[in-house]
Amino acid sequence: MTESCDVAIIGGGAIGSAIAFFLLEKGFGGRLAVIERDPSYRFASSALSASSIRQQFSTPVNIALSRFGIDFLRQAGDRLAIGDDRPVIGLKEAGYLFLASPEGLSILDKNHLVQRAAGADVALLPPPKLEARFPWLSLEGLAAGSLGLSGEGWFDGPGLMQAFRRKAQSLGVRYLTGEISGMERERNGISALLFGNGSRLTCGTVVNAAGPQAGKVAALAGLTLPVEPRKRCVFVFDCRAPLPDCPLVIDTSGVWFRPEGARFIAGISPPPERDPQDPDFDVDYALFDEIVWPALAARVPAFEAIKLTSAWAGHYEYNTFDQNGVVGPHPEVRNFLFANGFSGHGIQQSPAVGCAIAEWIIGGAYRSVDPSDLSYDRIPAGQPLRELNIV
Repeated sequence: MTESCDVAIIGGGAIGSAIAFFLLEKGFGGRLAVIERDPSYRFASSALSASSIRQQFSTPVNIALSRFGIDFLRQAGDRLAIGDDRPVIGLKEAGYLFLASPEGLSILDKNHLVQRAAGADVALLPPPKLEARFPWLSLEGLAAGSLGLSGEGWFDGPGLMQAFRRKAQSLGVRYLTGEISGMERERNGISALLFGNGSRLTCGTVVNAAGPQAGKVAALAGLTLPVEPRKRCVFVFDCRAPLPDCPLVIDTSGVWFRPEGARFIAGISPPPERDPQDPDFDVDYALFDEIVWPALAARVPAFEAIKLTSAWAGHYEYNTFDQNGVVGPHPEVRNFLFANGFSGHGIQQSPAVGCAIAEWIIGGAYRSVDPSDLSYDRIPAGQPLRELNIV
């Protein structure tokens, strides 16, 4: 059986659904199809994310994408409403607090200059100001902290994903359940997608929004994309002592934590020797016992007596080249577009990426937000765009 569409989006998570939404919001009159292999979203990165948003990056393009994202999240209830049904995203702008040791202070200072120049509302706090603002924090080994004063925090990531999806469907987008097994390529373009059940979907434009599977999807088009799944564990714990005005804190050890309702969540990117390409979703509890908990207790004395209550594991769509997103068309296969490899900040940048890809498809240019620095071209050129603030 053969069907046809004008734009086929592979992956119906937050980014794929955001692209579909923005295409129709901006007046695209063609036929759209979103292909999702896991319609339950049980294993989707969007559903298993810690769902936070920040402007404290070291590259202007990432700051711009997240500034667009926070503006959208503030309006999400209205923008993604269906009739009188307004989605509740639960945005809490409590900020990020990046802590620096004396050895890391120069990087913090350098990043601060980039962030301020890009319009981020951040402040550098020396130890006395950290102590005054966060008396529950241990200052041991700290030289300073960078605090987001606005435009940073956390939200309901699965809620945002479902709101994009429902809105896109209400506007007429077709969601197809299936997994792509091959592609038909003619000269410098993809002409059709092939499914494992033998069906075929002809298309004018293909968007790869396949999350951790994006590298495999690109390979079906004969293209190389250095994106693979990397497991990240999130640990949920109770603490009896209150931590007033607690932001999302990134310790000098790399461990992060933030409030989640009456509890807290925490995690860390594992050291390289414990971070292989990993297809499973088993929680690494040893990571909590050996690395996360000791760092939590050292930084917040009240965390010496916490109780682990639950945990989950999800996958980053990890870009092994430079841990940054890949956005826009392939330089040769021009009707194949990338929206991949965000390495942990995809959910917060989904509104900006969705808007940018939609504008490219409609008009061949970026207008509202420009992700050109994240183009695929840097990969074959061997020119990584290094992001220093990886969480």
